[in-house]
Amino acid sequence: MVDVDIVAVKLAELDDRLHRIRQRCPADAEALARDRDTLELVSFNLMLAIQAALDVASHMIADEGWPAAATLAESFTRLHEHQVISAPTLAGLRSAARLRNILAQLYSVVDPAKVHHAATAGLADLGRFAGEVCAWVRKRSAG
Repeated sequence: MVDVDIVAVKLAELDDRLHRIRQRCPADAEALARDRDTLELVSFNLMLAIQAALDVASHMIADEGWPAAATLAESFTRLHEHQVISAPTLAGLRSAARLRNILAQLYSVVDPAKVHHAATAGLADLGRFAGEVCAWVRKRSAG
């Protein structure tokens, strides 16, 4: 059974990171590319937001005894297989996992346009993830 307290802490961290990204990300990718400090701040918070979602997925997989994921992106696939997240959320989070790897491993060559896209349009996927996980946990706890 999923430890609701751990999921709640990680989802609160995710929400905080999303808030920080929204506060700092400029309206266009060119402005983000021109401001290295802001680019790094947005990238860092984006990486940590995605990591928080991955932590939730890993925790749920382990607590439920589902087969381990071989890759980070597969963690989200596992949640989709067990009807925790929807297909649109899965698609967005697979892309997010790839971006997280780029941000973590190739930080100095990150494309500001990709970061800007993830920090604007991509945040909806992370928000939807949080909502779908909460709904699944509530349903599971009530059932």
